[in-house]
Amino acid sequence: MKAYARIGRKTWLILLMFILVASLGGYANTVRVTSVLAAEEELIDIPPLEWLHVISDKPNVIVIATGGTIAGQATNGDPTNFQSYRAGTYTIEEMVGELPGVSRIADVSTYQFGNKGSGGYTIADLYDLSLTVDQALEIYDAAVVTTGTDTMEEIAYFLDLTVRSEKPVVVTGAMRPWDVIGSDASANLYRAITLAASGKTTSYGTVVMLNDIIYAAREVTKSNSHRLDTFEAPIVGALGYIDDKAIRLYRATARSLLAGTEEWATPFDLRTISKDDLPLVGIVYNYQEATGGAIRGLVEDGVKGIVTAGTGAGGISGQLSAARTEAIQEHGVVFVSTTRTGSGSVYSEGPGIIAGDSLNAQHARILLLLSLAFTDDVEQIREWFATIGTRDIDMKELAN
Repeated sequence: MKAYARIGRKTWLILLMFILVASLGGYANTVRVTSVLAAEEELIDIPPLEWLHVISDKPNVIVIATGGTIAGQATNGDPTNFQSYRAGTYTIEEMVGELPGVSRIADVSTYQFGNKGSGGYTIADLYDLSLTVDQALEIYDAAVVTTGTDTMEEIAYFLDLTVRSEKPVVVTGAMRPWDVIGSDASANLYRAITLAASGKTTSYGTVVMLNDIIYAAREVTKSNSHRLDTFEAPIVGALGYIDDKAIRLYRATARSLLAGTEEWATPFDLRTISKDDLPLVGIVYNYQEATGGAIRGLVEDGVKGIVTAGTGAGGISGQLSAARTEAIQEHGVVFVSTTRTGSGSVYSEGPGIIAGDSLNAQHARILLLLSLAFTDDVEQIREWFATIGTRDIDMKELAN
């Protein structure tokens, strides 16, 4: 009896948990979840919470990996090959396993969604990724998604517009591969897990964190092909930053102020549509004496929408304008007007033409694509761009 008396309450709890898990045939049986879609059924094998994690006081964070430079391996094992490497080589399990001290901040699990450059993923893949994140957040406290940086802003904004959970979703990557000297990869991964575990971005939607700086997915863009501080949020700036244990958020977003309300979620519930509903949407760049061939070519490809990246406040050439009018009137193509300048808002609109506000062309394309997947009503899409796409703060309206 004395031996039993020496066993603490936590030990008894662990033993009882072990017996319960064994009697249920393993906790993993509870996490093979089914997503019932409009036209199909999919099974997503989310890794189970380990039973020690279930009784732990630390937050449970899942890292969902898609590859990219962050998982890259330098060519010929040369740790000075900053630009010569194979993206998407290391697995996320290996990478998390090499992070020192990560177990002190969170109980971390990993899921290898894919392992390639961000530009290699299709919109249908992002559909699967979004559903995977949502399914994982049914049992985990937060999610980190690792991606390549080339199209990170598009992947992050797709998740921002489609993930239904208000739990933290943090997207991160790296500008240098995992195994070179001075790599930002391990630091970014560690910081992303730290941010997710803190819960400070709950209800912010998807955020992007690299180089210790936190950005809203809607606002962030890649601004340089090589520099570590490539990500920026023109005009509006970052949400905050991380300094070791100090995580500072210095501004709210319009969406975060809607926490816990029906208005927080977007209309873009992917569980109600299939991948076949995701349309083709293109981008056309304006320049001096641009011809209309780019628009006509996209129409021939079967696009339902086109975003124009215009000069100044969204201007396009006469030939592009004529091709746009033809595409609207004869083919029902929906257009969104943005600027190629890198920042600033576009307000001009008209029949079949929607103002992109301050969304850059890449972000506007994602919003237009999702809008067209859910409706053909141009005026409804116009309203979504003016509300979901704009996301400005109106404290008077919120007070009501």
